[in-house]
Amino acid sequence: MSLSDVTSVAVIGGGPAGLTGAYELQRLSPEHRPIVLESAKLVGGIARTESHNGFRFDIGGHRFFTKIKEVEDVWYEVCGDEFITVPRQSRIYFQGKFFDYPLKIFNALGNLGPIEATRIMLSFAKWQLFPSKVEETFEQWVQNRFGARLYSHFFKSYTEKVWGVPCTEIRADWAAQRIKNLSLFKAVWNAISGANDTASLIEEFQYPCLGPGMMWEKMADKIVENGGEVRMESWVKRVIRDDMRVTGVEVVERDPETGDEKTYILEADEFINSMAVRDLLECMDPPPPPEIMAASDKLKYRDFMIVTLVLDHADPFPDNWIYIHGEDVRVGRIQNFRAWSKEMMANEDQASIGMEYFLNDDEPMWEMSDKDLIDMAAKELEKIGLAPANTVVDGAIIRQPKAYPVYDSEYQTALDTISEWLKKLENFQTVGRNGLHRYNNQDHSMLSAMFAARNILGAEHDVWNVNVERSYHEEFQTKPYKGREPQKAA
Repeated sequence: MSLSDVTSVAVIGGGPAGLTGAYELQRLSPEHRPIVLESAKLVGGIARTESHNGFRFDIGGHRFFTKIKEVEDVWYEVCGDEFITVPRQSRIYFQGKFFDYPLKIFNALGNLGPIEATRIMLSFAKWQLFPSKVEETFEQWVQNRFGARLYSHFFKSYTEKVWGVPCTEIRADWAAQRIKNLSLFKAVWNAISGANDTASLIEEFQYPCLGPGMMWEKMADKIVENGGEVRMESWVKRVIRDDMRVTGVEVVERDPETGDEKTYILEADEFINSMAVRDLLECMDPPPPPEIMAASDKLKYRDFMIVTLVLDHADPFPDNWIYIHGEDVRVGRIQNFRAWSKEMMANEDQASIGMEYFLNDDEPMWEMSDKDLIDMAAKELEKIGLAPANTVVDGAIIRQPKAYPVYDSEYQTALDTISEWLKKLENFQTVGRNGLHRYNNQDHSMLSAMFAARNILGAEHDVWNVNVERSYHEEFQTKPYKGREPQKAA
């Protein structure tokens, strides 16, 4: 095959979406050559696996569970026997007590007491009889399904800690996306019967034994093996367009050994983007129309920080993670990495704990020193009653900008305006969580990239219409995955 027969595809971002788009292109068409541009030192985006002194840790907790068969096929094709099956165990810490999650009826009643449990049921009955006639906000959506009292206990404080804005400003479509199919009746029935058909409350999941980054590292290797490129520490400074056709991107690439930087123009026939929409529009040359840039300014993001603590003793709790409600501590969620995979541990005699904080990068906490953050997290771990602060012997900090697209009162109108303009670009598609400004899980981020790859080959999928309920049930009529049946994880 001559170079003139090859269609070049520049892929911006080496997270789950960008890598999947490149992988799918190679799977379906050897005539397409993807070049992935990743600004960081590790592939995987927010789903990467970081390490510190032999301890590996997951940024945010990434379960591998999906109802989309083709996504599952890709997972097994790439990671195969490296998957392990992990039982889910998680709890909610609220008012000094630990509640099993998913709900277990006797645990919940024992913690709440019969009087409060009765008040919750009466509140639920009231909202069933007199629900909000509109469901524009997160608060209205949850109260209509759980009642005001349960909402105030188990939804309001944690949600506002995560997003940093009142629940009255968060849109109902975020709740519908993240808590879909769940109601008080279903939660109670699941607790009594043991049944569970709610995707967000699965009892076990698959997980690469060395963390989620293992998946994306292996996928990057396969892309290179198949003739593509994955260029690390290469970030896109400018997206160059001629009217509604993108002609190239200006790339700044850092040499990992010397730290020297070089800048060059990468031309390509097609482009797939997974960088944040706002960043994308700001680096377009020439800039989009003023109304598009005005809409872009209305898109907001929530940043994320994980403070990993190494303890001088084995695991202080058995859960994969614990949700921390209330305002007496700043931490929002706590992970125990051995509960995900023992192979992520440097040794058996210590614990590795991830203290997760949701904040904005303009807050003073973002600029705190690593030592002060470790000291703060250690004190909060002790305050919750999980481990003494003086048992913390080491730690590491990861700051993740733009981890979560915010679903506030302005975002949907702004996004509609932006997406209609971006759809007019002839050879440019945007995918993934930040590329679509949608709080996708990694399976839906992958699906959007698979759609984009197929569009390059002549399909007409709407990448903006991924992560709606019907996406889980779509039947794909495409080239089979080499006749391979999905493996069962050991």
